[in-house]
Amino acid sequence: MAAPQPQPGRCGFFVQRKKRFCRMVAAAGRRFCGEHGPQEDENERKRIPCPLDPKHTVYEDQLQKHLRKCNSREKPKPVYFVQDINAGLKDVAETPGKRGALFFLLKKVPVSSLSKEELENLIVKLRKASNGLEHPLREQILSHQALQDALNDPKNGESASKHLKQQASILGNMEKLHLLGPGRCFVEFGAGRGKLSHWVAAALQNVENVHFLLVERATTRFKVDGKHKRRDSAFERLQVDIQHLCLNKVPSLEKKKLPVVGVGKHLCGAATDLALRCLVESYAACCDGESEEPAPKRCRSAETEVAPNTSADQESRDDCKPVAGIVIALCCHHKCDWTHYVGREFFTSVGLGPVEFHYFQRMSSWATCGMREAPAPAPARDEGEEETHDTADEQPGSEAESGSGALQGALSVEERKEIGQLCKLLIDHGRLQYLEQRGYRASLQRYTEPAVSLENVLLTAVPGQL
Repeated sequence: MAAPQPQPGRCGFFVQRKKRFCRMVAAAGRRFCGEHGPQEDENERKRIPCPLDPKHTVYEDQLQKHLRKCNSREKPKPVYFVQDINAGLKDVAETPGKRGALFFLLKKVPVSSLSKEELENLIVKLRKASNGLEHPLREQILSHQALQDALNDPKNGESASKHLKQQASILGNMEKLHLLGPGRCFVEFGAGRGKLSHWVAAALQNVENVHFLLVERATTRFKVDGKHKRRDSAFERLQVDIQHLCLNKVPSLEKKKLPVVGVGKHLCGAATDLALRCLVESYAACCDGESEEPAPKRCRSAETEVAPNTSADQESRDDCKPVAGIVIALCCHHKCDWTHYVGREFFTSVGLGPVEFHYFQRMSSWATCGMREAPAPAPARDEGEEETHDTADEQPGSEAESGSGALQGALSVEERKEIGQLCKLLIDHGRLQYLEQRGYRASLQRYTEPAVSLENVLLTAVPGQL
């Protein structure tokens, strides 16, 4: 059989890792592309790793020119970038000194290093603090007409079907809370490809004065933004970490002054706390003193049955709030961080602190990690970690994190699962209290079946009665 040959006009360097030739274009008269140019005997120009990103190289004599246009160069910060505006206040646990050093040292200690007595004491504290909290959570699995055709598409694979069911239930819960209507700005945190905003736009295709802000810190391929070219809606991407996002400085939002609806699908760990603080503190607090025009009437398609204690006057007042609602599908409590956590006041009120939070945060993975009686190899991480909000379940793969080594035989699978669920519930209840203290009616519900996603808790909040 003839040896493989590079494609005409393409680089002749064989990439061993990929078992194929490089597909970069080679310059006229050259055998290799610029990246693999040093392989040519006649090429005496030296290539060096780029100082901004050593994953690629550059000709040494063109370094300065390259640095001015390298994609890895530091770009000017947008006007809505405010350093650590949503990071939260630091306390003694994070400040320099003996207690701060002790806390950071503790963060590296796995649950598996605890003795049986220490673990039992933690579980006693957990059960005492969670006593009286709603458990298990009520189910509110809904759907929405906008996704019916997509849900019934026979071409859907298992993964696509699961995502669609989750998105349909999220939209159904938004409709139940009267959040799908005109005169709104929908902010999708951890947007990824923007599929959730896509379906919200589909549900509001005949509605005017709707804007979408898609917040994502990473560059994303195969975005759905380009599908939305309607005159009456706008999709705008903000490539920024939620920790540094100041919504009231976003030019389009500052100009339109629309009530905001914050949404997210599988917003991992600390990102949820950053998003809540972004909405409730840095945005709502800045808008409280400003007078806004009353929101337009709701479209007929958004009308649903209201709760008995909700009046039309109350709904009208809620529409005028800077934050009209929050709907976030929670995920990955093992990635929470005490520094950013919004429920620290709740933890303190029940006699808990950063030490207990550290262990509860890690033990929360027991609810979804699928541990068995016999140790199993750690599952491989998903390659698209930056898009965990758009994956069905992210599960911790570290034995040290799950603590399976120390707990083998001490707790059954069902006991570990229950403890993990209580840890998640306790962390989420702190978020509820945070929102309620700031005038919101907040709740937790299971919005999809465990077979669809093990991370199936939805946090919702709307402005409460004045």
